[in-house]
Amino acid sequence: MSRSDDARLLGREREQELLADALDGVVAGKRGAAIVLRGEAGIGKTALLSWVKSEARRRGLGVLGAAGAVGESELAFGVFHQVFWPLVRHSSVASPQRGALECALGLREGPKPDGAALGASAWSVLAEAARERPLLLALDDLHWADESSAAVFAFLHRRVSALPALVIGATREDGRGLTWWMEDEIRLGALELAAAEALLRRRSPAMTAAMAGSVLAEAAGNPLALLELPMADGGEPGGGLAAPAQTSPAHRLENLFDDRIRALSEEAAHVLLLAALAGQEQDTTAWTTALPGTRGDEVLSDIEASELAYVDASGALLFRHPLVRSAVLSLSSPERQRAARRILADGLEADDPRRLVHESMAAILPDASLAARLEDAGRRIAARGGDAEGAVLMDRAAALSTDPAAHTRRLIWAAVMAARGGRLSHTAALVEELKRRPVPEGCGPLFAYAVVYVDQSHQVDFASSFTLLPDALDVLMESEVEPFEGLTEQLYFKLLLASVYTDDSRGWRALAKHANGMSPLARLSRDAWSDPARTAHGVARVLGGVAAAISGRREASAAWFLLWTASAVDAADEALCLRFSGEHGYATQGSIAKARLYQDFLRGRWERADLCLHEAETAERLGYHCNALLFRHYHAHFLAGRGDERGLREVEARIGPVAEAAGMRFVTDHLLHLRGLVALAHGRYEEAYLLCERLMPPGVLPRGLPWFHLPFFDLVVAAMHTGRRAEAAAHVRAARAARMAEISGHHAFLLAAAAAVAAPDEEADACYHAAYQVPGASTWAFSLARLRLEHGSWLRRRRRAESRVVLNLAHEEFRRLGAGPWVERCEEELTAEGSAGGEGPLTGQERRIAQLVAKGMTNKEVGRALRLSPRTVAAHLYKIFPKLGVTSRAGIAQALAGEPDGLPGRAPAVPVAEVTGPRP
Repeated sequence: MSRSDDARLLGREREQELLADALDGVVAGKRGAAIVLRGEAGIGKTALLSWVKSEARRRGLGVLGAAGAVGESELAFGVFHQVFWPLVRHSSVASPQRGALECALGLREGPKPDGAALGASAWSVLAEAARERPLLLALDDLHWADESSAAVFAFLHRRVSALPALVIGATREDGRGLTWWMEDEIRLGALELAAAEALLRRRSPAMTAAMAGSVLAEAAGNPLALLELPMADGGEPGGGLAAPAQTSPAHRLENLFDDRIRALSEEAAHVLLLAALAGQEQDTTAWTTALPGTRGDEVLSDIEASELAYVDASGALLFRHPLVRSAVLSLSSPERQRAARRILADGLEADDPRRLVHESMAAILPDASLAARLEDAGRRIAARGGDAEGAVLMDRAAALSTDPAAHTRRLIWAAVMAARGGRLSHTAALVEELKRRPVPEGCGPLFAYAVVYVDQSHQVDFASSFTLLPDALDVLMESEVEPFEGLTEQLYFKLLLASVYTDDSRGWRALAKHANGMSPLARLSRDAWSDPARTAHGVARVLGGVAAAISGRREASAAWFLLWTASAVDAADEALCLRFSGEHGYATQGSIAKARLYQDFLRGRWERADLCLHEAETAERLGYHCNALLFRHYHAHFLAGRGDERGLREVEARIGPVAEAAGMRFVTDHLLHLRGLVALAHGRYEEAYLLCERLMPPGVLPRGLPWFHLPFFDLVVAAMHTGRRAEAAAHVRAARAARMAEISGHHAFLLAAAAAVAAPDEEADACYHAAYQVPGASTWAFSLARLRLEHGSWLRRRRRAESRVVLNLAHEEFRRLGAGPWVERCEEELTAEGSAGGEGPLTGQERRIAQLVAKGMTNKEVGRALRLSPRTVAAHLYKIFPKLGVTSRAGIAQALAGEPDGLPGRAPAVPVAEVTGPRP
C-alpha cells in the first residue's frame, strides 16, 4: 500500500488499510463495496478521501468525485449532477433509463421519475462505465448534499456490491444525508497522543514544549486544529479555539480562520465571499476582472498566501477545508452577502435555478414577479423528483408574495413538497405557521395532507386525522382533478392508518363511505384491517394478484398500501420488502423496516431483535416519533417472547404513556397481550388468562383488535392450564365459525394449534398431528415451538416415549431463539419424563449421530460422514443412550422413529414427522 507523506494522515494507518483492502477487492473483481467515513469537522475525512482517490488512480480505477456545499442543499440533484452528468453524456443506456436521468438532471421535460426508476437508471449508467474499468465514487461533505442526490446515492450504496465499484461517502456525525443508510462505517475519532505530537512537530518543528503541550490540549486530537492552531493569533496557544463546552467542534474550528479572513484586503474578502456563495460553478476571471484597477492576479495571490484557499488548474478557487467556507459566510454581513448574490445572479442565465436562489436570497422586500418565478421553478424541480428542494423555493416564493392568499397557498404547497420529500422538520415548521392562517379556498385537501403528515409522524397525534381527512376526501371525490396525482389514495391511507391505530369510529365510517371510489388495493387494505375476523378472509390469497397488477408508474404510491395490507395478514415476506427497497424516501424505508421486523418476530429471526432499537434511534433523529414508538413496540414482542419481564416493563414505561395519550389502542392493547405472553413464559397461567380475557372474552373475536390471532392462541393455552376447558373450547368454536383459517396461513396454523391444545384427550393426538401438517407451519418458529411444548407435555403425562423427541425439538428451538424461560419449561418436562435429569436434551451433534446410527451406520461410517473418529462417535453414543432412555443401537432407531417399544400400557406411536411436524 502506498503511504502518503500528507501530514494530515498521520495516525490513520488502520483506516488506510481498510480502504486499501476495499480498493483491492474492487480491482480484483471480487466485490464492490460502499463505505461511509463519519466524524466531526476537521477530523480528517477529506484527507482520507484525497488519499484514496490517489490510490485508486494508481491502481487504474476511474475516479468520480463530488461534494456537498453550504448553501447548495436547495439545488435538486446538485451533487448527483456532479457525478452523473459526465457519465450520461457518453452513455449508451436504453432511452427510458436515459430519459429518467435526463429529467432528473433538468436536461429535458418529462414525467417525474419515481425513486426506483431513477436509482435503477443511475445504476445502469454506473454499471456501463464500470465495465470499461473499475470505479471509485468519492463523495465528500454529504451532510450538505441535497436530499434528492443523497437518496439516489443511498439506492446505489445498497446495490454497489454487484459492480466493480467502490462508493465512499464522508459526512459529519450528524450527517442528515446518511442517517438512514445501512452502511459499512469507518468512524474517525481523535488522534492518539503519539500521532498528534508527530503531526504537530511536522507542522511546527520550532514550537516550544510548553506551547506544544497547550496546543495538544486545545486540539484534543483533531488534526485540523493541530495544523491550524499554530497559525492562530500569531502562534500563541490559548487564543485559537473557543472553550469546547461553549460551541460545537465545527464552530470552534471555524474560529481558527477568523483572523486570517479579517486580515485580507477588501477585494480579496469580496472574491472569497463570491466563491463561498457560488459553490461548484465559479467564474473567478469575471470576478477579478470586475475589481477596480488591475489587481486580479494580486488578489488571488493574497488569498493563496493566506492558506485559506487556492486556485486549481481550471481556475476555480477551492477552499483548503469546507470550514473555511463556513467561516467566510459567518463573518460576512447580510448586506454584503446580498450584494454578492446579486453579482452571482447577474452572471447566470435567466432560467437557471441557481439564479433564482441568489435573487431570492438577495431580495428584502416582497416581489410578486420574483415570487411567481420561484413558484414556477419550485414546481419544475418537484416534477423532476426534487420535492425537498422544490419546497425551499416554494417557501421563499411565499415569503416574497405580495398577496396574503398567494402567500398561504404557496406555503401550503411548500409544506406538501417538503412532506413528499421526507423533510419532516421543514414541514413541521411550515405547518406551525399555516395553523395561524385561514386556508384559501380549494386548498383544504393539501392543507390536510401537510398537517396530518406532521401530526401523525412527528407529534404522535391522530386528532387532525379525523377532523380534516374525511372532509378532504369528500372534496376530492367530488372533484375531477387532483392537486397532484395519488393525493386521494394517500389521504385514504393516512385515514386507514389512524383508524387502525385508534379504532376511532369516525375514521371507519369515512373509509366505508369512500371505499367504492378507491383502487382494489386500497379496498383490500381496508378489508384486511377493519374487522379482521369477519372481513379479512382471502386477503392473503388475493394480495399477490393485486400486487402483480400494479403498474410501474403507480408502484411507489402503492408501496405503503401493499406493505400495510401484507402486515395485516402476516404476509409481508422478504420478496415484497425487496420489491420496494429501491424507493428512496424514509417514509417508505421506514414502512419496509416495520414490516420486516414484525415478520422477523413471527418467523423466528430473533437475532435481529436489536435492529428494532437501531431503527427507533434513526426515527428519533429524523423526527419520526411515531415510527420510533412503533419500532420499540415491535422490540417489545421479542422481549415478551423471551420472557424478559424487566425489559418489557421498561419498554412499557417508555412508550405506554405516549400511546395512551394518542389513543393508540393498536399499541396499548398489544402491550397488554405481551404482558400475558410473559406470564405464560413463566408459568403464571391465571395471570395470563385474566390479561388475555381483557382483550377478548372466551368465545368472542372482538372487532377492534388487529392481529387478534396472537392473543387468541394464548387465551386458549392459558384457559386449558387453569382448568377452563369449556372457555377454551368456546373460543375455538368461535374461531371456526368465523372461518379464521381462511384469513392467512398463520391464522390457519394458530387455529389448528389452539384446537389441538383444547381438544378432548381422545382427539388431541390427531389434532396435534393435523396442526403440524398445516401448510407453512414451520414458518412460524416460535408458535411451532410452543405447540411442540404443549404436545410434548401432553405425551409425557401419558407416558408416551415419543414425548422426548417432541420436547427436545421444542427445547432446541427455544434455545436458538434465546427464550430462556421456555427452555426451562422444556427441561422441566424432560426431567419429569425421566430422560433429562443431569443429562439434558440431545445436542445438535448428538442428534446428527443418532440419526445416522438409526439408519444402520457403523461408528466408522458415521465418523466418515461427520469427519469424526470412531472413538469420538462412541463417546457421543455413551451420552446419547441415557438421554433417549435406550440401551442399544436398535433402541435409538425406535426412539427416533417413535415406534412402539413393547412396554405395557404404552399406546402405539406415530412416525416422527407426524409427531414433531416440519422443521423450521
